[in-house]
Amino acid sequence: MTTVPTRPRQATAMTPDQATWFAQTFDAITGNVGRAILGKTHVIRLALTCMLAEGHLLLEDAPGTGKTALARSIAATVDGTDSRIQFTPDLLPSDVTGVVIYNQSAQSFEFRPGPIFASIVLADEINRASPKTQSALLEVMEEGRVTVDGVSHTTERPFMVIATQNPIEQAGTYRLPEAQLDRFLMKTSIGYPDRSATVDILRGARKDRAADLSPVITTEAVGDMADLGATTAVDPSILDYIARLCEETRTAPETRIGVSVRGALAMARVVKIWAASQGRNFVIPDDVKAVALPVWTHRLVMDPEAEFAGANAEATITRVLEQVPAPQERAVG
Repeated sequence: MTTVPTRPRQATAMTPDQATWFAQTFDAITGNVGRAILGKTHVIRLALTCMLAEGHLLLEDAPGTGKTALARSIAATVDGTDSRIQFTPDLLPSDVTGVVIYNQSAQSFEFRPGPIFASIVLADEINRASPKTQSALLEVMEEGRVTVDGVSHTTERPFMVIATQNPIEQAGTYRLPEAQLDRFLMKTSIGYPDRSATVDILRGARKDRAADLSPVITTEAVGDMADLGATTAVDPSILDYIARLCEETRTAPETRIGVSVRGALAMARVVKIWAASQGRNFVIPDDVKAVALPVWTHRLVMDPEAEFAGANAEATITRVLEQVPAPQERAVG
């Protein structure tokens, strides 16, 4: 196992030394995953930020862009487990969460965990499953546990679902309702690699790069990182900035529904991790701007007429970031 710097002792709020350790460890994890996912450092950093903020990631991408490899690489790097669920119309909720069966030899009922009980779960083509199965998955994502026959079974830590959607092929799919989309902490895409990365991939065309990765950190240490990242300082002026941005999306003429309170809370969680990954124990306005698109675009409901005229969530968020002035100094008190 590749070693990472020793973590400084925990304090009530993150110290500069702890922020340095956090950034060094974050970079080590990113670099290791990057050995399998070539040329996609920014996407990897977003995915790791999502994991450390203890949220879930939605990838809307074409087939063959490395979504499965990303999930497996993160799991291998943090010494965790991974599973892949191929969503189909006949998939049942119990196929995801698990089922209680009767053990004849023990003459008792026992719970057989489903594939959701893994550190990193790839929910492939989530929009192909029925709404009932989608809801079962999203319930586990929200609660972090499964209750079967009155008994709760807790998921692992870290626990992140990487759900995928194919943006091109919509026949025979069940679109995720906006209320369910809002439960994903981030939405992004991997996209195709550039030419140089493609050539590197082709050199090892028969090689499973994710299988060759060694862990650089334990799952317990990942939990410690998540706890530490949550102590990053956020000035009241930054919180006010986030609130003003959310209000602006709600009053924008091209939107029907803007960023919800859940979306504002999501931003507050994400910017703490993003700031710490940069080696800072405090959040600045640029952190908000850096993650606004992946955290907020999937939470907007656009007006159909405005959308028909060419408006989209990305452009709306970008415009709001340009129009709402960022705080220039710390709030008093």
